Amino acid sequence: MPFDPTQLADWQIAQEAEKTMPTPDQWIDKLGLQKDELIPFGRTPKVDFLKIINRLGNKPDGKFIEVTAITPTPLGEGKSTTSLGIIEGLGKRGLNVGGALRQPSGGPTMNVKGTAAGGGNALLIPMTEFSLGLTGDINDIVNAHNLAMVALNARMQHESNYTDEELAKRKLKRLDIDPKNIEMGWVLDFAAQGLRNIIMGIGGKKDGFTMQSKFGIAVGSECMAILAVSKDLADLKERLNNIIVAYDKTGKPITTRDLEVGNAMAAWMRNTINPTLCSSVEHQPVFVHAGPFANIAIGQSSIIADRIALKLFDYHVTESGFAADIGFEKFWNVKARLSGLTPNVSILVATVRALKMHGGGPTVVPGRPLPDEYKSENLELLEKGCENLVHLINVIKKSGIKPVVCINAFFTDTPAEHALVKRIAEAAGARAAVSKHWQYGGEGALELADAVIDACKEEVTIKYLYPLEMPLRQRVDMIAREVYGAAGVQWTADAEAKAKKFEADPHYADFSTMMVKTHLSLTDDPTLKGVPKDWYLKIHNVLVYGGAKFLCPMAGTISMMPGTASDPAFRRVDVDVNTGAVSGLF
Repeated sequence: MPFDPTQLADWQIAQEAEKTMPTPDQWIDKLGLQKDELIPFGRTPKVDFLKIINRLGNKPDGKFIEVTAITPTPLGEGKSTTSLGIIEGLGKRGLNVGGALRQPSGGPTMNVKGTAAGGGNALLIPMTEFSLGLTGDINDIVNAHNLAMVALNARMQHESNYTDEELAKRKLKRLDIDPKNIEMGWVLDFAAQGLRNIIMGIGGKKDGFTMQSKFGIAVGSECMAILAVSKDLADLKERLNNIIVAYDKTGKPITTRDLEVGNAMAAWMRNTINPTLCSSVEHQPVFVHAGPFANIAIGQSSIIADRIALKLFDYHVTESGFAADIGFEKFWNVKARLSGLTPNVSILVATVRALKMHGGGPTVVPGRPLPDEYKSENLELLEKGCENLVHLINVIKKSGIKPVVCINAFFTDTPAEHALVKRIAEAAGARAAVSKHWQYGGEGALELADAVIDACKEEVTIKYLYPLEMPLRQRVDMIAREVYGAAGVQWTADAEAKAKKFEADPHYADFSTMMVKTHLSLTDDPTLKGVPKDWYLKIHNVLVYGGAKFLCPMAGTISMMPGTASDPAFRRVDVDVNTGAVSGLF
């Protein structure tokens, strides 16, 4: 029987479900693993991806299902919940199914959004471990990233204090780093707006090099991007050595290899290469690997997790961060291209709430009660908002991947509202299903499961949006027009100069285009809802991730470090001093 999510909080449901969660030995039997393919780590063991791939490399892949969403409200529309719901629904149909999700960041977990564990009866367990650090991957990424910054600042200090001869005695070559042209900053896994811009090295000559610096959130680190796209430990190590941390005074890149720190960074991240094994509340296996924030990062679970899962499961579900204009676009044109894996289906999650917002409904503010328009039937508002749904269905169709719309049901929805969304989605060429997985778990997701099974029977030929030979500015223009619906792109002088420089250098010819944009609108303005017309995407900078091999055009005013709100989640999180049980997570 499913738990009653109207009476129990998510953390309470998790505690009950965890009482019967499979043990490591039971997972070995359930997944058909060899004993040495499971790495002990308490209730959340890791799996040895290389051993599994070597053993199962010739086995045909299972069906590949991606989960994305319409442009959301600031509350989110339930992609993680739907990912777990479809896993449970396929499990109820007796299928061998599993998934791969991203590890949550401490930023939203301790802020207003909460953890990414799903909710209700579509929940990932063990919830406390998942939400509060898991097996330490993000901590290792923070240490690896910040070690590069330690190396950079120390080197700048020593070069400012010593002559060339004194540097040579210390077996150092002068790199002549330009303090006004630093690419990297520090990272922290919280939403700490007070650290967005800092001055460091204040004090004497022994207190480091005085310079302007910055902090970003840990999951936006290039080290996280590298983990998401690496194919093995050797690849991870090579990429970590190619991170561009700064430029010298002639404009030449200074890398982690130049600072002789990349190998040590790889040592910090050696354990991150293996995915962690968690569970749905209905005890289907779910790998957790890599991190969130698709508006400022790749926002995908790892290629490694997908490769393992497709060998172990007949149906494999993975989630892309934020809406289809961001997460799906990156999954389609970056991750799928790098991995060579062809997805069968993309589930587009939609809620009546978000569609009404796009139809002109009142502003949705986290922490405040929803306006009445979202709690009572309003077909006119809903139909107008479905323009956003249809736009993103068409984006998915351009890829050749089959779209299935999941109407993620809320208590306040009416049958007429569900019927309207379903009719519009099907008229746009997508399958559509109402799913009540939050309330009923797998039983509530059977209609969605059947639609996905049906879609998986069709052949898929993936069609990338642009060829790799296309120059950066043309790629951005195509993404803006074909995915966002823009009339074109406007570049600042500095951003265009950077783009031209990258286009002229053959070293960057095979770099992926990783857009940085708000998730709250198809545009670069988070206040514009629906499907705006006659607007231009504004690009103000281009970041370079030399190890991940990403060029990241930055649109709008998005920050690499989110801020903590006035009523954050940490005010309600507690721990029982007698049992160690954590309460208040959501």
